Amino acid sequence: MGQLHRLISQVGREQAKALQTDPDQRSLIDIAAAVLEEERQDLGITYSGFALTALPHRRLPDDQPWERRGHRIRLLIEPGRLPVRGGGFKLYGVPYGSRARMILLYLQTRALQTDSREVELGRSMHDWLDRMGLSVGGQTYRDIREQASRIAACNLTFAWEDANSLGFEKDSIVKGGIHFSSEHNSPQGTLWEDRVLLSEAFFRELKAHPVPIWEPALRHIQNNSTSIDIYIWLAYRLHSLSKSTTITWPAVFEQFGAGYSRLRDFRKRFIEALQLALAVYPEARVDVEDHGLLLHPSPPPIPERKMTQLMR
Repeated sequence: MGQLHRLISQVGREQAKALQTDPDQRSLIDIAAAVLEEERQDLGITYSGFALTALPHRRLPDDQPWERRGHRIRLLIEPGRLPVRGGGFKLYGVPYGSRARMILLYLQTRALQTDSREVELGRSMHDWLDRMGLSVGGQTYRDIREQASRIAACNLTFAWEDANSLGFEKDSIVKGGIHFSSEHNSPQGTLWEDRVLLSEAFFRELKAHPVPIWEPALRHIQNNSTSIDIYIWLAYRLHSLSKSTTITWPAVFEQFGAGYSRLRDFRKRFIEALQLALAVYPEARVDVEDHGLLLHPSPPPIPERKMTQLMR
């Protein structure tokens, strides 16, 4: 259990907040306490490639591709086009931000839970978004509609490399579906098509390299795309460690520092996002040091036995 969670367990939420003079720390205590009070054990799943690389956090020019490098892996996302009513095709830029990440989480989780490339949308997706604190209406609806279209249009290339070889997989995420009604207040069942079909290559890689996460944790950080990326990265890395491992700040910057020109500017913002990610991952053991992050072997967000039960 993390230091913050341990303090809450010992003295309670209000007393823990009273001991803090920093308003940001009080906010973290509220989130950590809410996580400790969670009773749901909903399982989320994402592809390991998204634990080592990530989507952009902010909008890019619609014709601009996105490339990120992780440990022995590279991700290239290229904009694509979708048909429009009356003829022609519309260019959609690369998906970005927290909404795109949450949509991808839903698609990947449902695909593995049902062992099918076809993912049910409509009422099922609406209920899931509502459970995750993303009520479909107003600006939220427009954001989700925009990011879903970007996901449907884009093309991905994951490239893996080691000392002796270079391999890659190039495909789209979605082969069809995710078409929205033009009116956000239409019946919920018509907001999306009934089903969406994931690409065969993406589904195959997802099945071969899944990363289990705890859905309620993401609900508490669903507006912070950097914290989502950090949480998924820690969920992937920590439980597979056999000993404590240091990740240098330059290495952290290479993976998470898109949009920052200087390491020192990035480091401050990253630590803030890391604290939020740790607040929703009580089992994580991570120390922030002058030369980098010290990662300690930690239990996964969902125990393996529980994951096996939930996947049945």
